[in-house]
Amino acid sequence: DYLRNQLSIARNEIHNLRQQMKCLSHNLSKDCEKIKQKINNFRCEGCRKQAESNDDRTIGEESESSTKQITLSYIGYIKTPFIKKRAVPRQSSISPSVSGCIELNSEIFNNPEHSLEGLSDFSHIWVLYHFHKNNIHTKAKVAPPRLGGAKVGVFSTRSPHRPSPIGLSLVALEKIENSVIYFRGADMVNGTPVLDIKPFIPRYDTPGIIYDSVPMADNFSSSSREEPDGEESDLKSLGACASTLTGFGSSTAVKVPPWIVSDHSLVVTFNSKAESQILEMNIDKEVIANVLQSDPRSVYLRTKYASQIFTFQLGAFTVTCKFDDVNAMVTVVQVRKTANVQDEPLDVRSST
Repeated sequence: DYLRNQLSIARNEIHNLRQQMKCLSHNLSKDCEKIKQKINNFRCEGCRKQAESNDDRTIGEESESSTKQITLSYIGYIKTPFIKKRAVPRQSSISPSVSGCIELNSEIFNNPEHSLEGLSDFSHIWVLYHFHKNNIHTKAKVAPPRLGGAKVGVFSTRSPHRPSPIGLSLVALEKIENSVIYFRGADMVNGTPVLDIKPFIPRYDTPGIIYDSVPMADNFSSSSREEPDGEESDLKSLGACASTLTGFGSSTAVKVPPWIVSDHSLVVTFNSKAESQILEMNIDKEVIANVLQSDPRSVYLRTKYASQIFTFQLGAFTVTCKFDDVNAMVTVVQVRKTANVQDEPLDVRSST
């Protein structure tokens, strides 16, 4: 029994020694690998700095390159009679009788038809789409068909062969059924992916129309600036809300919803102190009026804090005004240099 016990002990010791040798062998291999990597990566100080500089430059170039590209989602696809590019009209106004439709992608919204609510109040829409059939290498100069072979810069044409192949068409809206938009003036290939849809608003999209919708006190007038979506003002220069859009038929009237036609402009006044400050600092009074006449306050401020003091920065100056929501007026009470705002007391007592 004694010998058997000693033999068992010896076997256990041998087993432990083998485990230790195995562990030491593994550690030796790891140390050898580390030494090998250090030898392979060894560089003198000058070489190391040069390599770090090159790495930083490469990272910077990759970062700059990444900012040159964006990813857009297709919101839907267009169906037209044009199966191939051949004979597709070059402009939507050339084909006012050709019908098409846009089927919205259900993957963009759970209820895509909700995104079209209110669009039927417009008569025309802008359709932005991808020229997905154009695989030709883009060139800086192209030869439009109507120039008989003469070449001009690609950005002075409507050529589909562009660095960013985006198409833009103004089409007449016929009807909307669920998540499908039916229109006239199709000039796209069947299956064209749609990037965006926007309503046509003559107030914004018709060049050369001058609006004088800024009511000013003391016969001070100003041309209206473009306002945010949902705050468009006067369309009287267009003959209320209808005008004729050539190219889609002589009787095609442009229709917009009443909330665009309605006038939300405020009367802008300046008290004596603001008048003198504007004159002293040589500030363009019309710019301030343009900002205020369209009421730059958010809906929250207009409803929660009506007829309150409102301050905003305009370049190097800070403008303080007082809204009178009952009378649809706003009075500029003080204009100061932004750097001096903390040093000068605010005086809003005088409004004349």
